[in-house]
Amino acid sequence: MNNFILTLDNIEDIAEAILELYPQESVYLFYGEMGAGKTTLIKELCHQLDVVSGVTSPTFAIINEYWTQQQEPIYHFDFYRIEKDQEVIDLGVHDYIESGHYCFIEWPEKVDHLLKPPYVVVKINQLSPDTREVVCYLES
Repeated sequence: MNNFILTLDNIEDIAEAILELYPQESVYLFYGEMGAGKTTLIKELCHQLDVVSGVTSPTFAIINEYWTQQQEPIYHFDFYRIEKDQEVIDLGVHDYIESGHYCFIEWPEKVDHLLKPPYVVVKINQLSPDTREVVCYLES
């Protein structure tokens, strides 16, 4: 288990460290309360991975697809509005996950019973308005 104290001043270093800790993993589940910083951290991870377009929360779209400079896709899911397992299955979430491309999943607690390890768990806890604790580990 790896713990980090995250602020906007060190978010680049934390994102880089997370990617370096799990170089073989492509599926990341982000847990945290509303406003904890899940999307902000995902934006920085995408920046570290050379995404060429803007990164935004897929709250209404459920999934956003970004492209890197190397023409590799990155998938960003937000399952906050999911009400039934079938919605996720119909999206083809398993096809995305099994693609080997990065999949960043917000609100995975709604669907984690459908996902098979290995995946990286990233838990974000708000310590203060400007400070977060980030705990990450590999679930295998």
